[in-house]
Amino acid sequence: MDFNFSADQIALKKMAQELVAKEITPYVHEMDEKSEMRPGLIQKFHNAGILNLVVPEEYDGPGLDALSIALIYEELGKGCAGVATSAAANALASYPVLVAGTDEQKRKMFDALNDGKLAAFALTEPNAGSDAGGVATSAVKDGEYYVLNGTKCFITNGGISDVYTVFANARKSAGIRGLTAFIVDRDTPGFSVGKKEDKMGMRPSNTTELILDNVRVHESMRIGREGEGFKIAMKTLDAARPLVGAVAVGLADAALQAACKYAKERQQFGKPIASFQLVQGMIADMVMAVETARLMVYKACWLKDQGQDYKLESAMAKCLSADVAMKVTTDAVQVMGGYGYMKEYPVEKMMRDAKLLQIYEGTNQIQRLVIANSVLY
Repeated sequence: MDFNFSADQIALKKMAQELVAKEITPYVHEMDEKSEMRPGLIQKFHNAGILNLVVPEEYDGPGLDALSIALIYEELGKGCAGVATSAAANALASYPVLVAGTDEQKRKMFDALNDGKLAAFALTEPNAGSDAGGVATSAVKDGEYYVLNGTKCFITNGGISDVYTVFANARKSAGIRGLTAFIVDRDTPGFSVGKKEDKMGMRPSNTTELILDNVRVHESMRIGREGEGFKIAMKTLDAARPLVGAVAVGLADAALQAACKYAKERQQFGKPIASFQLVQGMIADMVMAVETARLMVYKACWLKDQGQDYKLESAMAKCLSADVAMKVTTDAVQVMGGYGYMKEYPVEKMMRDAKLLQIYEGTNQIQRLVIANSVLY
């Protein structure tokens, strides 16, 4: 591995840093309080080329490698993990089409992203989280169409997207063998947005239910073959998890920097608390954890970019980084004491945001099963 970034990667990282400093950081508290991104932010992301990062060059996208995308998401994670999650949801929704889509499907999805629209990945249901085989949304063939019925929950960008990749079961009681993926437009009759979730953290990220009531989708919008949805979903999550790791690394790094700044300024017993060995020990552990997680994310992305198998490293990157984000943000609150617990300071929000990283896109318990099975069988 070469630990030197290319000139293009350095430029992308700087662009993301400037975007965060200007458009996200000054408004973080306001967006958290209102539980929504501020008006115009999506358009600014579009103008900066943030919304279509995984779109290949042949479909008029930037065609970025995984490591370059991770560098951008890491910077977004430093600004606000919720905002970063909304941006990253476009990549998550795109991967099924990248993995198994036709040229027509790719043009449909990627033209929307190139135009600045948002996409959402709709797999999770009230009774189907880690168990994708429990998906109850049905897809019944009717001539050239599939009729979709069911409810999705916890869908990032669910209420603000224009296009969705939706997973439904095309074979009754077939479990994962019936799982099938579709592209569904927001304006399709019978498709509607349900309740918006009131979340503990990542509040600027829109999270809603989706309701499908006799939604007719043409068979040309079926991604891959009927019953191939589980394989497509797993490949999608393999590709997306290092990017979740990148957001987690950015969040953890921001908490670390806030704790260091406070420790150097806070005076107790006549000197900065940064001079106390117990505080120094906490800071040292935080530094090592953040850097270890960052290296794991970079390795997973590097393997993907080299065309090598990265399934194991993908799970490790997501699991390790999410755990690190939770631990480091918690320790940052501890370093800052009572002030860290107050909304006036940024680390209490970071701690709330970090928790979801251990849950979405495959819980960290599921990641540990993936990791164990990769080395045991």
